[in-house]
Amino acid sequence: MSMRAGCVASTALAALAIAGCASPPIERDVPHVVPRVALSPYATHEACVPMRPGDRLDWSYESSTPLAFDLHYRDGNALLAPIVRSDSQADSGTYEARLAENYCLGFEAGAAGAIIGYRMLLRSPLR
Repeated sequence: MSMRAGCVASTALAALAIAGCASPPIERDVPHVVPRVALSPYATHEACVPMRPGDRLDWSYESSTPLAFDLHYRDGNALLAPIVRSDSQADSGTYEARLAENYCLGFEAGAAGAIIGYRMLLRSPLR
């Protein structure tokens, strides 16, 4: 196989691998449940959903070891986190969006790593 053909094949395989890892979008009013994600020491994991003003996001998580958790969005280069938990193993809540942004649950493991499970439910504004 020529070097060019090898590069094309490698690129195609990489694209398939990345596409295989992509999560499906979170659907409104359908629970998005992730029962288990293993995080290496100091590793991070995000789960994001686009929200409009008035949308509500019900969220909950559990972790095998204490970790850092936040609910955040980006404004230019700034990361803004309206909800932050340190050294937490479980929490839940509901967040109502005030801005149209892509909001993310963010998890960061400590030195021991962590096994997490989480749930998200995107709901329409109250009428």
